[in-house]
Amino acid sequence: MEDSDLLKVRLEKIAALKTAGVDLYPNDIKPENTTAEIFERFGEAIAADLAQLTDKFSVAGRLMAVRNFGKAAFIKIQDRKGLIQCYVAKNILSEQDFSLFKKLDIGDIVYVSGGLFRTKTDELTIEADSIRLASKAIHPLPEKWHGLTDIEIRYRQRHLDLISNPQVREIFHRRSRIIKLIREFMDSHDFLEVETPMMQPQAGGAVARPFKTHHNALGQDFYLRIAPELYLKRLVTGGLERVYEINRNFRNEGISTFHNPEFTMMEFYLSYATYTDLMSFTEELFAFIARHIFNKLTFTYQGQEIDLTPPWRRLSVKDALLQIAGMEPADLTDYERAVAFAHKAGCNIRPADPLGKILMAIFDEFVEKKLIQPTFVTDYPIAVSPLSRKSDSNPDLVDRFELYISGREIANAFSELNDPADQRERFVQQLKEREAGDDEAHEMDEDYIRVLEYGMPPTAGEGIGIDRLIMLFTDSASIRDVILFPLLRTKQG
Repeated sequence: MEDSDLLKVRLEKIAALKTAGVDLYPNDIKPENTTAEIFERFGEAIAADLAQLTDKFSVAGRLMAVRNFGKAAFIKIQDRKGLIQCYVAKNILSEQDFSLFKKLDIGDIVYVSGGLFRTKTDELTIEADSIRLASKAIHPLPEKWHGLTDIEIRYRQRHLDLISNPQVREIFHRRSRIIKLIREFMDSHDFLEVETPMMQPQAGGAVARPFKTHHNALGQDFYLRIAPELYLKRLVTGGLERVYEINRNFRNEGISTFHNPEFTMMEFYLSYATYTDLMSFTEELFAFIARHIFNKLTFTYQGQEIDLTPPWRRLSVKDALLQIAGMEPADLTDYERAVAFAHKAGCNIRPADPLGKILMAIFDEFVEKKLIQPTFVTDYPIAVSPLSRKSDSNPDLVDRFELYISGREIANAFSELNDPADQRERFVQQLKEREAGDDEAHEMDEDYIRVLEYGMPPTAGEGIGIDRLIMLFTDSASIRDVILFPLLRTKQG
């Protein structure tokens, strides 16, 4: 039937249920069991043992399938833990309950209680001695409820996706578990979890375009944060030497399979450490997660085996450009040659971009997607690192790494710049780049400079993209698959 015809039939059933005095949305349903609990206790029990049970069991969930034989039926109920079969028969249920059952639709939420038995096909089943309607579904589930594949529907109507696709529910169960593991790891290393402002008077802490909003009572513009960095470093200055935050960032940028303007990041700071210390720390963290999820350090992501066994490859930006992008040594130091290489490669650069930004545009085009196994890319140009400490061996570079796995950036870390005079010079340079048309360049932040003037201890900090990490550990191709409600263009009409 067409959707309009199905809806008409359902509305007629609803009218009949109301006439019969059935409460369509009762508030006293209290199941005593979950499907997982029943299978854990009795999944291996033989039919003879089940026949000796006197216990009754009750579950509640969505009615997902009905095999009707007239005076009896097998139904499938899905709760938050899984799916279980129930047997509904006229000679077992009361007349009222069986009459109710005949008016139920797939998609309704129901309550069933009864004993356990095994069918002739050896399936563990609840023999229903009572059935109730817990919540009436007015709209039918998608026709192919057992495998909803329309991406547009899946993302726009995540409730249908979760109902229809058990593997999607598993992704978000795993996401929750991974975040708990991260917290466990950080807490075990004496880090303090904190929360910092989402609305900030100045956008800072990263090179990105912010979202802008307005506070009516204060008569002041604010920005949704692009990073918590500058606030977390205020806490480090205040004596909280090991802090971390897992929360949302917002960047007014494009949408792709690994970009969502609203995303989750963990950012953490460790005093009396350097960016090289964070390399081994990151290896330990990822190995800790992998052992709990996979019981090993190797797994497959999108058909490629990933090996997290430490130590991971370390590769400088310079060596990456020479070995992978195919640049010549002179291209790395000669501005005109670098520009020519970038133009030939079709890189998006601006006339006023410094050499460091041009080199990183070439890196993004040629190198990033080829870094499949875990790789720490180091020695970034100072031009793209306004908050990083200068390298002692080369003042044109900074003490920084980015971690790449399966061709995408997963983490970004550096030894923090804690010299207020140097920080001011960096901000001034960023202002010049803003004036030249780079609206992602960092703004001047006088308050943060004053914080540094009180003395911030030598510190290393890192940001890890949680959504991309979840993609990796759930074999998900798109960031939209690991965010419950990804940002989508408003549907017109």
